[in-house]
Amino acid sequence: MYAWIWGVLPGRTWLKAVQAAVLLAVVLALLFLVVFPWVELHLPLDVSSLE
Repeated sequence: MYAWIWGVLPGRTWLKAVQAAVLLAVVLALLFLVVFPWVELHLPLDVSSLE
């Protein structure tokens, strides 16, 4: 999968590395800002019972 992404990105090696880093940052931001908060609301966890 990573080889496919690397092959699809246009440009020279340094530009591909920058694009891959930006792509990774976007995916991580999406996970932390959208996906993880949504999943947390649907998990049956009681934090007070962990203490």
